[in-house]
Amino acid sequence: MYGPLYCVSWSFGLFTKLRPFITLGLFVASAGAASAGDGQHLWSGDWYLSVGAAGFSAPKFEGGKHNKLQWSPLVSIGRQGPGPRFSSRNDNPSFALIESDAFRIGIVGKFVPSRDSSDGHELRGLKKVKWGVEAGGFAEAYPTDWLRARVEVRQGIRAHSGVVADAAVDAFTDITPELRASAGPRMTLASTDYFDAYYGVNARESAASGLGVYKPGGGVKSVGFGGALTWKASQNWTTSTFLEYTRLTGPAADSSLVRERGDRNQLLIGISASYKFNFTMN
Repeated sequence: MYGPLYCVSWSFGLFTKLRPFITLGLFVASAGAASAGDGQHLWSGDWYLSVGAAGFSAPKFEGGKHNKLQWSPLVSIGRQGPGPRFSSRNDNPSFALIESDAFRIGIVGKFVPSRDSSDGHELRGLKKVKWGVEAGGFAEAYPTDWLRARVEVRQGIRAHSGVVADAAVDAFTDITPELRASAGPRMTLASTDYFDAYYGVNARESAASGLGVYKPGGGVKSVGFGGALTWKASQNWTTSTFLEYTRLTGPAADSSLVRERGDRNQLLIGISASYKFNFTMN
C-alpha cells in the first residue's frame, strides 16, 4: 500500500502538470460568474451532444506488425450554430475559446489506453504503460475555403510524462450536399519522455524480453497521409469511412521493439457512425 508521503508527492506532481489547465478553468469559471449579472452564463444557449462509435482494423499496439479489429467511442459536445467548417476523426475532443471564420484556438484532451503484454506477445518483458490522459491546446486555420491546418500540443499525465504534438493539413470538398471527401498529410512529434515510455528498452527489460537495449531521444515520431468519405445521412446521423497510413520515423523507427518485432508501416482502416442530440441550457 502507498504511504501518505507518496500520495502527497504524486498529488503535487499532478497539480504541477495540471496547473495551466486549472488556471484556464478558473478563468472560464470567473467569466461565467461575471456574466451572471445579465442573467446569462457562459454555458447558456443551444448546445449539441454527439455520440457514436468507430470500428476499425489497426495495429495491436503502436509500432506493432499485426492488425486486429478494434472499436472506440465517439463523443463530442459544442454549441449549435455554423461550427467549424471541417472536422476530422483525428481531431481529439476539444473546445474552442477563440474562433472566427479564419481560425479557432482552444483546449484539447485525449484518453490514452494502457499497454501491456496482453496487447501482443511482442511486448512480453517490457514494463506496462498505465492508462492516462493528454491535455493541452489546439489551433486551426483555414487559409482557403477548402483547406484546414490544425496543430495540437498535449502534455501526458499518468501514462507518460512527455509532450506530443500532432499536425495535419486536410483538403476537403463536397461531392454532393450530403457527401464530403477529405484527405491530407499528417505528422507527429514527441519528447524524450514519451518515446522512453513506448519505445525505450532498458537493461532489465532487454534481459526479460530479448530485445536490444534502446534509449531514445525526442524528435519526429511519424509522417503519414489520411483520407475519409463522410455522409450526412440525416440532420442528426453522420457516417464515414476512413483510411490512415503512418510511417514511423526517428526515435520510434530506431527502437529495437519496432526493428526486431514490429513494423514502421502502420495502416488503419474503418467506419464510424454518430448521432447528434440538441439541447438548451439556461
